[in-house]
Amino acid sequence: MTYLEETNQFIKEKKISKKKRPYFHLTAPIGWINDPNGFSIYNGKKHLFYQYYPYNIKWGSMHWGHAQSDDMITWEELPIALAPGEEYDSFGCYSGTAITDKNGDHVLFYTGVIEKMSEDGQRLEIQTQCLAKGDGITYQKYEGNPLLEGKNLPDGFSKIHFRDPKVWFDDNTYNMLVGNMDDNYNGQVLLFQSPDMYNWEFVSVFANNHNGKYGRMWECPDYFKLDNQDILIVSPQDMLAQGSDFYNGNHSIVLIGEVDKEKNRLKENQIKMLDYGTEFYAAQTVLTEDRRRVMIAWMNSWDMINADSIERNWTGMMTLPRELSIRNGNLYQTPIKEIENYWSDFFKIDEFKLNGKVSFPEIRGRALDLSIKLKGGDYSKFSVIFAQNEDFHSKITYNRNKNEIEFDRTFSGIRRDVVTKRKFKLTEPKEELNLRLILDKFSVEAFINDGSQTMTSAIYTPIEANGIIFESDGVAEIEIESHKIKINNFEEENE
Repeated sequence: MTYLEETNQFIKEKKISKKKRPYFHLTAPIGWINDPNGFSIYNGKKHLFYQYYPYNIKWGSMHWGHAQSDDMITWEELPIALAPGEEYDSFGCYSGTAITDKNGDHVLFYTGVIEKMSEDGQRLEIQTQCLAKGDGITYQKYEGNPLLEGKNLPDGFSKIHFRDPKVWFDDNTYNMLVGNMDDNYNGQVLLFQSPDMYNWEFVSVFANNHNGKYGRMWECPDYFKLDNQDILIVSPQDMLAQGSDFYNGNHSIVLIGEVDKEKNRLKENQIKMLDYGTEFYAAQTVLTEDRRRVMIAWMNSWDMINADSIERNWTGMMTLPRELSIRNGNLYQTPIKEIENYWSDFFKIDEFKLNGKVSFPEIRGRALDLSIKLKGGDYSKFSVIFAQNEDFHSKITYNRNKNEIEFDRTFSGIRRDVVTKRKFKLTEPKEELNLRLILDKFSVEAFINDGSQTMTSAIYTPIEANGIIFESDGVAEIEIESHKIKINNFEEENE
């Protein structure tokens, strides 16, 4: 039995019941999960691969887990697609993307990693770009791997930090973006091109981090066009805070502009945080059959990992896929429309004047699509308190005077010293504030003002904490719409 077969057998025997995992956010059957990989459509199915280590709840030698879906809400678990073992990927098969080639094969591009000791005794991770082909279930690594190595890079570029290929076909040319940093620790994205997917040449520095302003190493590039705009998503490491627009640590940012075709370089008009929450990283997108640009990301952070996963036997999950659009030059994110197919128990409140605290028997639970419209009134602060009982709660507060949103999960059940509060300014303040919350057992995703800003966070709160309270420090005129979300006829615990 091969290592890949042994691993798939282990997962089959040890996997955790779906009832113990989120209802509609993708998780691994057991163990560790991080970056989404190879988000693509093949043979009529949406495919999502992911960085995976099934043998522990902590990060380890990376495999490519695999799932497929018809609607990106419910996912079918498939066998592992890639596992380490070759001389060029013995330490792991790391992040990348997927395309369909002209022969109809599903082609995976990934980063192979090996470990070596330097002459001065330091452990080095050598990264190369590799390829595998398959039929949507089984994949074979290319016998000519690796496609690209550090020696293919110009002088002054890190030969070690070189990873996460994003590949697409355009104008009879295969294009590959790869994350990198220069010898001064400045993150950048490099462009390579090929006529055949196998022979690649360096073309340009496609984008960079402005001499360290936007973190150091740039990971997980994703590039696409939307409404005649060129859009690059990257995930910088080691960011420094800049007011309320950027935070310390590792985050995802979006660059919007246009590509200079002579220089093969993105001229960005704006650079923004992609999400303002505590857990959002390594976003990837796919173009659906009906021409929607849909994004998914890892709903965890390198500073939050293993905060409370011992009893669950799984770590990490993916966000709800989001539809992207450009409005007035800005990027908007909204939950994919397919979530509406799982709505039930609709409840609506019109023209309600809130002063103090109130809860409604019809609005409770941990799998919910909840929309609140703040229409006016004489108040300074309005809060939604959720995943709540006598011992636990999390809270989202709108500070009207400061034009600010704050998320607070101090009492959500976290047992480690991690970030529990986060706040940010509204970039598009309006007379009426729209707030949409998607709750799914262990997470909350907030979409503010129709998705002009988002905030994504994990909350590993005991499931019996399922109350929801609305609170205002004055008279707030509100409208509320609530839909419970029910998947595969699972009844929510402790409704």
